[in-house]
Amino acid sequence: MDNLGLFLAILGAAFAAGFAGVGSAKGVGIVGEAGAGLLSEDPSMFGRVLILQILPGTQGLYGFLIALMVFIKTGVLSGNAVAMTWQQGVAMFAACLPIALVGFFSAIYQGRVAASAVSMIAKDSSQTVKGMALSALVETYAVLSLLVSLFAVFNINI
Repeated sequence: MDNLGLFLAILGAAFAAGFAGVGSAKGVGIVGEAGAGLLSEDPSMFGRVLILQILPGTQGLYGFLIALMVFIKTGVLSGNAVAMTWQQGVAMFAACLPIALVGFFSAIYQGRVAASAVSMIAKDSSQTVKGMALSALVETYAVLSLLVSLFAVFNINI
C-alpha cells in the first residue's frame, strides 16, 4: 500500500504510451495496406504515401511524451522515485487518460482517412494536398488531448 500512488502514476504512463501506441500502430498499418496497393501500380508515389502513413504515428509519440513527463515528475526516470499518496496517483493516472483514449481512437480514424486519401491520389495525384489536409484535421483532437494531459500532469503537486 505504501507505493500505491506511484504504482497508479506508472500505470497511467503505461496507458498513455500503450493505448496511443497501439492506436498509432493500427492507423499506420491501415495506411500502409492502402499505400502498398498504390505503390505496386505506381512506385513514384512513395513520397506522398509515406507522408500520409506517418500522420497516424504521431499519437504514439504524444503518448510516449506524456509517459516520459510522468516518469520525470515522479522521479522514476532518475531512479529517485518520490513518495506519492494514492490521491496523487489517481490524479496522475487520470491526467494520462485523455491522450491514452483520444490518442488510441484518433490514430485509427486518422489512418482510415489517410487510407482514403491514398485511394484519392491513386485516381488523381494532384489531390495529394487535399488528402493530407483531411488527414491532418483528425490530428487536432490528438493535439488537444496531448495538451490536456500535459497541463494536468504539470499541475499535480507531488
